[in-house]
Amino acid sequence: MMAGMVSEESRTTMSTPSVRTPAASAPPAPATRAWPQRMLVFGIVLAALNLRPAITSLGALLEEVRDGLGMSGGVAGLLTSVPPLCFAVFGVTAPRLARRFGPGAVVCAGMAAITAGLLLRPYVGGTAGFLAASALALMGIAVSNVLMPVIVKRHFPDRVGSMTGLYSMALALGTAGAAAVTVPVTEALGGRWQSGLAVWAGLAAVAVVPWTPFVWQRQRQRPRQRQRDAGPAGEAAARDPRSSGEAPARVGRSSGEAPALLDRPADRASAAGHHPPAVRITRSRTAWALAVFFGLQATAAYITMGWMAQIFRDAGVPASTAGLLLAVTMVMGVPLAFVIPRVAARLPRQGPIVLVLSACGLAGYAGLYLAPAAGAWAWALLLGVANCAFPLALTMVGMRARTGAGVAQLSAFAQSTGYLISIPGPLLVGVLYQSSGGWGVPLALMAGLMVPQTVVGILAGRDRTVEDEAAR
Repeated sequence: MMAGMVSEESRTTMSTPSVRTPAASAPPAPATRAWPQRMLVFGIVLAALNLRPAITSLGALLEEVRDGLGMSGGVAGLLTSVPPLCFAVFGVTAPRLARRFGPGAVVCAGMAAITAGLLLRPYVGGTAGFLAASALALMGIAVSNVLMPVIVKRHFPDRVGSMTGLYSMALALGTAGAAAVTVPVTEALGGRWQSGLAVWAGLAAVAVVPWTPFVWQRQRQRPRQRQRDAGPAGEAAARDPRSSGEAPARVGRSSGEAPALLDRPADRASAAGHHPPAVRITRSRTAWALAVFFGLQATAAYITMGWMAQIFRDAGVPASTAGLLLAVTMVMGVPLAFVIPRVAARLPRQGPIVLVLSACGLAGYAGLYLAPAAGAWAWALLLGVANCAFPLALTMVGMRARTGAGVAQLSAFAQSTGYLISIPGPLLVGVLYQSSGGWGVPLALMAGLMVPQTVVGILAGRDRTVEDEAAR
């Protein structure tokens, strides 16, 4: 499936030879042209697989971690709000880092940060060290969250829907997989929760590999950028490779070389230090609508991950079955996360999809209130469909801006603002549950939040761009 998309993409986006010489007159072989795109798709999938295991693996072993570190109930409850807080704080720095180092290099650093954080946090000792190492991993997740839509928009401009779907599907698979296998893996490794958490660092380490070419490619571009910044003499030196002993800058133009991973006019301009003016993102109504939509869907997702199993258990469902129901809800995102972005990308307006997802969410909450045990499987499936508002939001980020710089700003704004909005949700549900002694009031809150989510989702799905709105 990935190979098919990549080969199709490579036929539409790779440049043709610009220097007509006998050696370069023939186009490169298909395999030569396709390998950078295939490696990029592989890197996107691996990165997406690593964007949630740090959270869901901890949820699976939270009781063991609390006992092992002597955490109070308040601190353990605070852990449920740490991920969106870190996503909001660190995600806003992603566009600036991407302008300085390049999006691919920042994602590579993000995967390395996830690796280090997951490897350190079980063994640093103490609650403070555990939280600090978790924050390091979440920082890597935050910048990668923001830059994935940017990379998709830049390298797959006519495949935004399918590539966002592939990325979202891998993210959902990583989320569900970590929740499902962390406990069995921990038992297989001797029952120590430290081993069960640290094992996910291995998957993150593998994800570093396909992103390393972006780092050394950026290093190769810096000498030429410094020469251009030096003035006419530097530009002449940059154009004449003999003056510096470097190979010509036409990477991938000869028949024996693979095309550069960043070989588009916008990327070359960025490497030369020429950046388009920043969009005044806060002047765009669509940007605000998308940020609120992102925040409300994240609120629903974190409430579901944190409390749905407890709702079923309080209704008399066995603990093992309640965990399985939660896994079913999360697994629903795997196929739908691939289908929904593809459908959304073909529609000028995404409002109809928002309505369908919201209707599923309202039906699921109503079922949990009226017959939580009798229709448990149906409610789990409906809420799994409703949680697919996340890949829809990512798709709209890529569609509501014309340029890569615009997507970077919109992605950072929508995700940072959205995650800030989502922080109180899980805590508020816990407070209402404890104070009311049941799930009626919390479920009413969760259903009520679906109404504004639907309204702002329809507004965010209108056929317009933030650049046009910000220029008014």
